[in-house]
Amino acid sequence: MNAIEVKHLTRRFGDFVAVNDLSFDVRRGEIFGFLGSNGAGKSTTIRMLCGLLQATSGTATVDGIDVTVNPEAVKHRIGYMSQRFSLYELLTVDQNIRFFGGIYGLDARRLSERRQFVVEMAGLRGRESTLARALAGGWRQRLALGCAILHEPTILFLDEPTGGVDPVSRRQFWQLIDDLSQANVTVLVTTHYLDEAERCHRIALIHAGRLAALGTPRDVKGIFKGRPIVEVHADRPVEAMRALDEMAEVEKTSLFGTAVHAVLRSDRIRTDEIAARLRESGLTVTAVDEVVPSLEDVFLDIVDKTRGAAA
Repeated sequence: MNAIEVKHLTRRFGDFVAVNDLSFDVRRGEIFGFLGSNGAGKSTTIRMLCGLLQATSGTATVDGIDVTVNPEAVKHRIGYMSQRFSLYELLTVDQNIRFFGGIYGLDARRLSERRQFVVEMAGLRGRESTLARALAGGWRQRLALGCAILHEPTILFLDEPTGGVDPVSRRQFWQLIDDLSQANVTVLVTTHYLDEAERCHRIALIHAGRLAALGTPRDVKGIFKGRPIVEVHADRPVEAMRALDEMAEVEKTSLFGTAVHAVLRSDRIRTDEIAARLRESGLTVTAVDEVVPSLEDVFLDIVDKTRGAAA
């Protein structure tokens, strides 16, 4: 049984279509990544699924409840952590926990148990009297997660939960997400960090409000079947990219750190031939190797195709 089912979900703001005919499902206990650029419709979709925003058309079922019919019932079954700081900064750690416990209707005994859990999970033992605004980013985010799951929801929505958090704290936060999934909590998470998306069981990539790709990270990389990607390391990456763009065998290129990624039109093209032609252009080439597509490659490819179709 699916935890979330979305069918033809659409949201308009006047003439602007923020979410356009989305359909997907999320399985119980799954970590489901929701990816897209700013303005793609991710947060709007989450707000509709949480019962915070009414859909223009379509249906969304969360934990067996139709959100479009009974949004209030859904709010008691889910946890939600917004992309903005979802704590009260002028309250202490302990006051935030007690406040959210009251919102969720926890009795004194249960609140005491869950308070201990949140403090331990967030690593805030001894800091219960610290104001939320005084906490470092990683601690704040773990506390916000703890407050979102105080009432032990079976479905959790996380909207860019690790934005602005250091790499070590991001890793720790994702370990908590993994633990929740293993406890059969369904997690729908939006993120701009594509390395985080690799940790999801499945991902949906949306662009301009529409679903552009859906499947496991490995599945969505299948769009490059027959179109290998080579990574070129040269002394002048920008000039190497220009030289590659002039080759008929190269479909497109993009800078990838200090290297260049080139999508080839066929898997029959040899990397040593590419290297030789770059050297003939006067470039010092240290390596040309075929690489496994990244989710960044997938995202850029989908955006390019969408732009091409629009043109």
